[in-house]
Amino acid sequence: MANLYSRFKTQIAAAPQARSVTARVGSHRHGASNAEGLRGSEAEEMCDVLESLHLGGFWSTDAAGRITYLSAPLHKPLVHEDSVVGKDFLGLFMPPAAGIDGQRTLPFVFARKGYFEAVIGRSKFSEAETLWSVSGVPATGPDGEFAGFRGHIVDVTSDRQSAEEASQLATTDALTGLYNRRRMADILERTFVAFAPQKLPCSVMLIDLDRFKQVNDTLGHAVGDALLKQVAQRLIMVVGKKERICRLGGDEFQVVMPDVEDRGRLGDLAQRIIAVLSEPYTIEGDRCTIGASVGIAVSPYDGETVDNVVRNADLALYAAKHSGRGRFRFYSNEMLETAEQRRHLEETMHDALVKGEFVLHYQPLVDVSSHRVVGTEALVRWNHPDRGLLSPALFIPIAEESTMICRIGEWIVRKACEDAVQWPGSVRVAVNVSPVQFADPSFPKFVAMALTATGLDPDRLELEITESVFLQESEATATMFKALKSLGVRLVLDDFGTGYSSLSYLQNAPFDKIKIDQSFIRGATSNTNRNRAIITAIVALAEALDMDTIAEGVESFDQLAMVRDLKIGHVQGYLFSKPVPIEMVFENLQAESWTVEPGGPAFQRPERRAMFRTIGVIHEDHYYPVTLRNLSVTGALIEGLIDVPIGTCFMVDFGEGQFELATVKRSRESHQGIHFDRELVSDGNGGLCTRHRFLPHHLSAAGVPRSSEEFLAKQAGLLATGKISMPSFAMANRSANGGWQRSQTKST
Repeated sequence: MANLYSRFKTQIAAAPQARSVTARVGSHRHGASNAEGLRGSEAEEMCDVLESLHLGGFWSTDAAGRITYLSAPLHKPLVHEDSVVGKDFLGLFMPPAAGIDGQRTLPFVFARKGYFEAVIGRSKFSEAETLWSVSGVPATGPDGEFAGFRGHIVDVTSDRQSAEEASQLATTDALTGLYNRRRMADILERTFVAFAPQKLPCSVMLIDLDRFKQVNDTLGHAVGDALLKQVAQRLIMVVGKKERICRLGGDEFQVVMPDVEDRGRLGDLAQRIIAVLSEPYTIEGDRCTIGASVGIAVSPYDGETVDNVVRNADLALYAAKHSGRGRFRFYSNEMLETAEQRRHLEETMHDALVKGEFVLHYQPLVDVSSHRVVGTEALVRWNHPDRGLLSPALFIPIAEESTMICRIGEWIVRKACEDAVQWPGSVRVAVNVSPVQFADPSFPKFVAMALTATGLDPDRLELEITESVFLQESEATATMFKALKSLGVRLVLDDFGTGYSSLSYLQNAPFDKIKIDQSFIRGATSNTNRNRAIITAIVALAEALDMDTIAEGVESFDQLAMVRDLKIGHVQGYLFSKPVPIEMVFENLQAESWTVEPGGPAFQRPERRAMFRTIGVIHEDHYYPVTLRNLSVTGALIEGLIDVPIGTCFMVDFGEGQFELATVKRSRESHQGIHFDRELVSDGNGGLCTRHRFLPHHLSAAGVPRSSEEFLAKQAGLLATGKISMPSFAMANRSANGGWQRSQTKST
């Protein structure tokens, strides 16, 4: 009722002689008022009505702040006793709370001895806290000196609670209790403004749930809502701070990491988020499993405004979802170009199948004890007219989003059967089955048609199926297995241990083999993880279920020795053979049997990515463009400089602000093997990146040009003026006879 009180306060303040009102809120009464408006009895009656309606009350104090009057209905809730006169008015309230009540507090306005309105005071009785809105005007005595306050007070606890609830509804997601898009956008804006002067970083993660729509469609929206609540709790558990997480809407979430730009740390967090969200959920007796993909952008490296950083995180998320799902990606400038290339592949994929641009390569499956090839795995490649031989990792995810995956899959099955029927009868062929194909009720019929048309013995065809088909254990899944097994084909559980299901499906799924994923094989010879123990358990499980075992991704002799020790029956990997064209398979199978002898490194070494791209290395005052030939977390092979001494230190420029110190460990002609001072980290897509980046202003402050072109131009100018010495190393050009020659003379 502050508005009603405001009608009176003007008269009280403007007409000190209006004693009919002030007497009612003071300690004595006087005669009728001479002021215009409400007369004494009328004003007093109005105040009585206000008090009787429990819409607040009136109070007054003397110059020392002692109560001279307090409306009777307020004695109990505010003073908690009947005797009120003479008590300290401010003593009725709790001390102001720092950061909650602000600067405009009751002690502050009392000290000013001026007019105040709607100042919040807090009182507490029996653990219950009450909020009061207090307004007042100063009163003066006959001598014109300050004589205390006269005012109005009302309980606003319920109003404040309603306002807080409304504010919470406006900024909080009603389903999960996390911040909503609006609230997080406000936090990001304020964070970016605060961080901008010092160029401090702020990382944004966008998280999208994989296969959530399937849960909603099959189990209903109530289960979907319950699942989202559990997802929110798991995110809080992983991230640690609820206020850093928001639900954007649907199955999209956002995580904000202020002052974090370490991509190793961010990648680890993204991996944990993916792993935790991919664990099975149980909701009202229903068991369901989803996955997650994560896109990451970091300001100010990936944008200096909230809109730009969020957009780029969204591009990174798109790239993660379309590179196999269950992955994370950091934003890079190449993503816009990649998105365009992806669109082109999607548009030309149909024509590629018609034109016969798809081909099969076969990777041998080798018996561990005899090294004899007992089977092959058919792996599709796209012989693109402009881009050459494309890996399935580039186009299969695109195909799985359309009906093309079924058409390509049908072609693979038919072609593999046509090729295998020409091999010796003991050699089998394995074909990967997409979850989309597996869900197609007509898939068994097509497999039967391919076997009949080619005349291949069904026992020689192996269908490799991943655990993802068990995301929703349903009658349709069991029916599909029964139909396929009735054809006489063999079933292989592919990438075992990397999927999203429990082991319960093995009770009924009629698998003949278990393929141990290469992620377990890689690193199993190290004592820094539990891979070997996991593999041992998988082998024991397979033996108990009367299933054969296959170790994939074996690339070194120490891994092969481990495979033998653990009594794994078959092996597949680069140590024996890469995938080879069909012509090589026919050539090797002309003999009675095909035996492959292993060849490769004695020990597992950090995985190297073969590549061919230009980077830069900086030595002293000179910048050298070189070719990056392969890359690992610990080092790289570069090409382009001649006779670089071992021990030479370089600053390696990978582009986009990525620099890392490295030392030459091996050098021969134009090739140098370099070792990084700090290990690189995963970029989430099978590639590597530096842990930290440099902003353009960092480079400028260090006197380093912002680009290789700028560096080379500056270098040429300094050389011409004699301000820097000649380069220490000569650039190499390949000569006509295949050797290497200098393109510039080495300085003396």
